[in-house]
Amino acid sequence: MEVVGRLLALLVVLLLGTGLRSSGLLDGGRTAALNAVAYYAALPALIFVSTYDQPIAGLLSPALLAGLLIVLFGTAAIAWVVHRNRKTQARRSVAVVQSYHSNIGYLGLPLVAATFDAEVTAIASVILGVVTLTQLPLTILLLSTINGADVSLASELRGLATNPVLLSLIGGLAIGTIGVPFPATAATGLEYLGALALPLALLCVGASLEVDLPSIDPGATGSVVALKIGCMPVLAWVVFSLLRVDPATFTASVVMLGTPTAVSTFVFATELGGDAEFASLNVFTTTLASIATLFVLIALVG
Repeated sequence: MEVVGRLLALLVVLLLGTGLRSSGLLDGGRTAALNAVAYYAALPALIFVSTYDQPIAGLLSPALLAGLLIVLFGTAAIAWVVHRNRKTQARRSVAVVQSYHSNIGYLGLPLVAATFDAEVTAIASVILGVVTLTQLPLTILLLSTINGADVSLASELRGLATNPVLLSLIGGLAIGTIGVPFPATAATGLEYLGALALPLALLCVGASLEVDLPSIDPGATGSVVALKIGCMPVLAWVVFSLLRVDPATFTASVVMLGTPTAVSTFVFATELGGDAEFASLNVFTTTLASIATLFVLIALVG
């Protein structure tokens, strides 16, 4: 019942964000401000306090790295085959990337931190770094290649050097590996700040969700939903079972890879010639449907 209560609370906050946007109280400017607090403060704080007291060798194992890459590229390959006959290149490109590009930052890590213990959260923070470094370049490459968009992959990769999520992960892992003492008072303050990551992220996601009824393609959207929150976590379950990873790694991996399509895919689709309306619909649909599928995953692994 505790898991049900948590996920229902997530749904309430998500829909609250949508309602506040519809009423005009959470307009573009306020949403951007909340997004900045979540992205540049709350989420990095959560990542740092999850990793600063543990060495990287205990968190990033060869099996974890191999499993993440197998699941990510495996799902992308399946999506390429499933969506090969979409009616336009713009829609095909979006369908492929949204079938594997997970919302591990705004939803995955905060959800894991609110549901599981510190060990699982620390591994989930490392998963966030590895998957971000992999799925972001892959998404940009696929969208720009399929749609013929002019984009500099090198400049996008350089932007990762100033990514606050990755910088906080590197900082936390460095301190944990070296063994430098970190002030308890500062750690407590960061824990309180990190606790804001999930509600702020859900409000921002809810405020960005839009559905344009005339653009609905049930077959295409249904395939994206099935691949993202159905096939991908099942593949993760199989792969990490075969790799015989420890329970904390298994739990973090399956839940993180079972998250819905990231909101950022809508932004990338808009900038790189993808079907933006279709992208928005898929983010909305996978996010709402994931409330049920994440409950199943958490109940199974928990």
